Amino acid sequence: MSAPYSEACPSVKNILLLDSDGKRVAVKYFSDDWPTNAAKEAFERVVFTKTQKTNARTEAEIAMFENYIVVYKFVQDLHFFVTGGDDENELILATVLTAFFDSVGTLLRGNVDKREALENLDLILLCIDEIVDGGIILETDPNVIAGKVASNSIDSAAPLSEQTLTQAFATAREHFTRSLLK
Repeated sequence: MSAPYSEACPSVKNILLLDSDGKRVAVKYFSDDWPTNAAKEAFERVVFTKTQKTNARTEAEIAMFENYIVVYKFVQDLHFFVTGGDDENELILATVLTAFFDSVGTLLRGNVDKREALENLDLILLCIDEIVDGGIILETDPNVIAGKVASNSIDSAAPLSEQTLTQAFATAREHFTRSLLK
């Protein structure tokens, strides 16, 4: 009998984006290993405390914490973390981290810092959703991820040439409705 789908596929337990003080910027958990918010915050504190003195700015680092593999990288005042079970492949987790890190960098146009991240939190959360769903890895190409997120987030202030046909119709309908209500 074959293993269930969730056991056969590589999976991610959580993706964390913390600031330089260990505070949450964007986090998403895909596992019930941390049942309460307090347990999640405690895990984040442990991971942050044990990694803050390392120099993970040039390339990703790998560590074991509480029977979890954590792959992490820092840039400016942001700390990126991807956690998997102790039986996960570190290279796959590192690929997920790189996808997250690079797609966020692309979406923030290279200005990867806490202020930019908070101003574009919706893009970062969409980014996480494009990479992992329910713990299963969906996409690891940062250009594809950034493209999907950017196409979902084009606002009505963007030029029509940068909008999809559906978005353009929605924008036109919105402008038409506003003109009728005046």
